[in-house]
Amino acid sequence: MKKINLTISLLAIFALFIVSCNGGEKKPEVSETQTEAAPLEQQGQASVIDTVSAANALQVAKSLDDFKTLVTAIEAAGVEDAVVNAGPLTIFAPVNAAFDKLPAGTVDDLLKPENKSKLAFILVNHVAPANYGEKQLKKEAAKGRKLYMASGKYLLVEDKEDGIYVGGTKILKSVKVSNGWIHVIDNVLVPTE
Repeated sequence: MKKINLTISLLAIFALFIVSCNGGEKKPEVSETQTEAAPLEQQGQASVIDTVSAANALQVAKSLDDFKTLVTAIEAAGVEDAVVNAGPLTIFAPVNAAFDKLPAGTVDDLLKPENKSKLAFILVNHVAPANYGEKQLKKEAAKGRKLYMASGKYLLVEDKEDGIYVGGTKILKSVKVSNGWIHVIDNVLVPTE
């Protein structure tokens, strides 16, 4: 009797597996909010409209005037999907004034289509593919560690008397978002090439 019950249970599980896999085919679902701009296959995570979940890094940046230049740069570089992925990510987000500190004409030049890859490289130098809240950054600084950035470069973390510094710039504020952390900074972290 126990063998029959076990066999029936295994068959039921197998049947559920087959039904849930739907024959191995996955068809894209089209939502009512999908735009006609591009086919579903060409739209990334940044195109998903979600008013229920907690805000991700890009949604938070778009909601604040202090990050207008950063959002413009993210969109011009085409890295929106990278900023909204599930993470965890730690983004060191320069405010508008940080971009103003760059030599005159630098931002306008970087926003040109022919400089898209250079701009993308600079932007991913602001993203650590890990979850670094303030406490974790302090631990990393105490160990003398550098953070690995999505650009492939490393940034030194320092816990100084007046706050935490990454790549030589002070973190002004930290915000927890659905896919990690945003640390507000007032300098652009231009990677050395």
